[in-house]
Amino acid sequence: MHWHGQHHRASPYMDGVPYVTQCPIHPGSTFRYHYTAATSGTHLWHSHSGMQRGDGVFGALIVRPPESRDHHRDLYDVDEHMIVVVDWDHIIGHDKFLDHHHAFGDNKPPNMLINGFGPYDSNHIDTNIPQGMPFADFTVKQGERHRFRLINAGFLNCPIEISMDNHTMYIISTDGNDIDPVKASSLVTYAGERFDFIVSMNQRVDNYWIRFRGLMDCDERFMNVRQRAILRYEGAPNEEPMENKYWMNFEHDKNDNDEPAMQVNGLNKGTESSDTVSIPLLKSLEPDDESNLRDPDQTFYLGYDFYNKSNLHYQVEGHPQVLLTPQINHISMKFPEFPLLPQRDSMTTENFCNSSTVGDCKNKYCECTHVIQVALGNVIELVLVDEGVAFDANHPFHLHGNSFRVVAMTRVGKFVTVDEIKELDRNGSIVRRLESAPLKDTVTVPDGGYTIVRFYADNPGYWIFHCHIDFHVEIGMALVFKVGNNDEMPAVPVGFPSCGNYQPRDPPEMITKNTTSPHKENVEDTPLEEININLQNLGALSSSSHRPYSFRLKILSVIFVIVLTVF
Repeated sequence: MHWHGQHHRASPYMDGVPYVTQCPIHPGSTFRYHYTAATSGTHLWHSHSGMQRGDGVFGALIVRPPESRDHHRDLYDVDEHMIVVVDWDHIIGHDKFLDHHHAFGDNKPPNMLINGFGPYDSNHIDTNIPQGMPFADFTVKQGERHRFRLINAGFLNCPIEISMDNHTMYIISTDGNDIDPVKASSLVTYAGERFDFIVSMNQRVDNYWIRFRGLMDCDERFMNVRQRAILRYEGAPNEEPMENKYWMNFEHDKNDNDEPAMQVNGLNKGTESSDTVSIPLLKSLEPDDESNLRDPDQTFYLGYDFYNKSNLHYQVEGHPQVLLTPQINHISMKFPEFPLLPQRDSMTTENFCNSSTVGDCKNKYCECTHVIQVALGNVIELVLVDEGVAFDANHPFHLHGNSFRVVAMTRVGKFVTVDEIKELDRNGSIVRRLESAPLKDTVTVPDGGYTIVRFYADNPGYWIFHCHIDFHVEIGMALVFKVGNNDEMPAVPVGFPSCGNYQPRDPPEMITKNTTSPHKENVEDTPLEEININLQNLGALSSSSHRPYSFRLKILSVIFVIVLTVF
């Protein structure tokens, strides 16, 4: 279980990524997460295993700071509204993944939900036929200023545009980090992102639509996914807003004064665009720090896209459907057999790879545990390049263990290469906006463009960096930053679960003592320590070595059963 937005300084084992920071939690076993919620703001928790997030294993994680540390406390009266938006399918994510990668199924969601609410009927989407699930409802009071916390828990390629009829949003925070307020007519949010905004309830008492429009795989070319919620003033009738109740044409908000309001975080647009406020134009209210005051010590160019390569795990020879392979630097991430952080002393550099250790990956399929080493205390710059080689797409990237400064974002054209971006950088054509650069942990990259981020690598551990679209990360669009040396990382907690391959060269010696009929004399003759050892050995053989946190209960249970059998 990942605590998205928490950096886990001094508690990296609680980050919740299978085979990076811990073993998977097996069915019937227990893992208790214990950490200090040190990063305030609007965050979320979600499963980091398979397609479980797409099946609803997610929720809001709100960490409220003291009022003295809330930069915007004087700007709002009420802080009680959370909007958790997610693209939604009506089959489980595992089945949809298999249908798409092994058959003819699509990878596009037909619906979205707002706090679990929202009607859907594919046969009647443009009619007035009532549908069962009600709209989400947010009650407000005229004259008050309300703070909304927006969380995008999406799992497929479905950015979501939000606006409010007759109301203007003032964006005040992103990914838990406060910014100078920005007036917005609408806001685009990508999977894993969070935004806080304030809305003044300055309209007549009535009901108003909050509109959600799906983009990319959810737009009018494919699924035409739209959803709505109700902004209900106290005293307004308990009914829907007086307009076409089902899926009218989407329009941006009417501004409530003459100050211009623009879309924030527009799709596939950077600072080159004049009709959107892109992320680098936001101004952080957090003090400048090492990440944007120092020149970078290490710079990594990370080119990515879908490539026309045969992924042996999913391609079937002679099959008419061709699936492209998502990769970073032409490498598919293969997760190791055991978790990197807690079992790091079992590894050698031969367990890892990156673009400096493998070759010819542009022309062949390369798969390995993609790890990039960075020195503790270095300032790291990542130049993320979406090469745009496949089709109009968009990838939000999330970094575990750190926030980063977003210092540049531009769409160059329909296609671009890493070498072309390097040349632009050499001739001074890329401008980095360093002063008060916004802090985020999830950011998008324009298709056929680049986004540049910087972070201060002061949190030792193994931290995954990945596309936050589940279908993409599951087949390799990820890598791991190893921050610091192994001996600079926090010690492994006592009793922490371990796991890995079991491949004996010779047949294993079977445990026979005291495992047949448990008579009284056998129990009395066997020390408790030996029973514990046998139980642990049996647990290893049955893959229960992931459950040491519940061993004590299991041992007591077995002893209790033995005693009952004897007496």
